[in-house]
Amino acid sequence: MLIIILIAISLSMDAFSLALAYGTLNLNKKDIFKISLTVGVYHFIMPLIGMTIGTTLIHHLKIEPTLIVFLILSFIGIQMIYETFKEEEIKPMINFKEILLFGLAVSIDSFSVGISLKVIDENFILSALIFSLFSFLFTYFGLNLGKKINNLIGKSSTILGGLVLIIIGIVYLIK
Repeated sequence: MLIIILIAISLSMDAFSLALAYGTLNLNKKDIFKISLTVGVYHFIMPLIGMTIGTTLIHHLKIEPTLIVFLILSFIGIQMIYETFKEEEIKPMINFKEILLFGLAVSIDSFSVGISLKVIDENFILSALIFSLFSFLFTYFGLNLGKKINNLIGKSSTILGGLVLIIIGIVYLIK
């Protein structure tokens, strides 16, 4: 169980750091909850999909998963920076597609963990539930902390958050 909790914390750290950056958009409580819940659901489903599909899918994919993460994070980061320079008052509209993309970006690693999940722990449903709970909590706290940072330092925090997402995407790409 300790190993599963440590893996859950490791998987949730990505969600936390990206949520911290995304939280600088000054999201409302409803959007924060929806994003956190989506990340939690992804972290439940992705390891199970990884376990079910296994290495066969990875073998047949022509695109590296790190490239997908890079593209998603860069897109979100560029969009955040772009929104900062708009003339009108920005009220972020978090739509369903953006929430799904964010959830996917932070849960790619849990798919990889899922490939070996049955080897790590026989009770893979409980493991996936633990991954889900930790990622929900880390995302929720990250988004709220990012919001507080935005309230303290304003628009520059959104630019910084966008740059952080792009940098993290680049790091994933060159791993």
